[in-house]
Amino acid sequence: MAMFARPLLATLLLLPAFLLSAASAADSKSNPADELVALINSNRTAGKASSVSDNQGLGCIALQYIKAYEGHCDQVDDKKPMESSFTDTFAPTCGVQATTLSKITGRLVACQSQYLAPAEAFGVLLVNDAKGLQILRSKNHTEVGAAVSGTDGGGPYFWCVLFSDGKPTTSFKVDGEVPKAAIHPGCFSGNNDDCSGPTNGAVLTSAGALRLVTAILFAVAAL
Repeated sequence: MAMFARPLLATLLLLPAFLLSAASAADSKSNPADELVALINSNRTAGKASSVSDNQGLGCIALQYIKAYEGHCDQVDDKKPMESSFTDTFAPTCGVQATTLSKITGRLVACQSQYLAPAEAFGVLLVNDAKGLQILRSKNHTEVGAAVSGTDGGGPYFWCVLFSDGKPTTSFKVDGEVPKAAIHPGCFSGNNDDCSGPTNGAVLTSAGALRLVTAILFAVAAL
């Protein structure tokens, strides 16, 4: 029995920490689109490119860009929404003033059936080849907007990053302080919004922690 005493004691000592971690995760909220922007800027500065400003109007438009695909994951590589959609649909839906739209200087769009955390989506889907890296680090970009969204309460999941060469203080300006609210489900960057997942809660940040706690409880029971 002595040989099991130390592992059992260590498990019991760690269990409250894991339970606290799980509870904290359940209460916390984050925004995967904001996390994508942070990854973009850290990668740009690591590659000697300047960071880009996170623009909430452009972020909202990135979410509308996703919705233009209407859940058709297979069209992401071959088709793009019409350029006129920015003026006719995306901007009005977000409450972005059409006169402040600026040129889109780069796009990173991806889709797959399974949801990935921002870091995985960034490296595995969005910037996974030389072309993606070139777009990411282009010196033409001055601002960025990112969005993440599921479809009909689940997959497929879309990730979209739009870059622009506009002036951050005057481009993609919204009527009022924040873009229109009728843009969910999904998350977009720059609006200081808590958004726990691409379907507004369907992806729980606490799931991994709770699975770990469950495994520990079973381990304790087995000893």
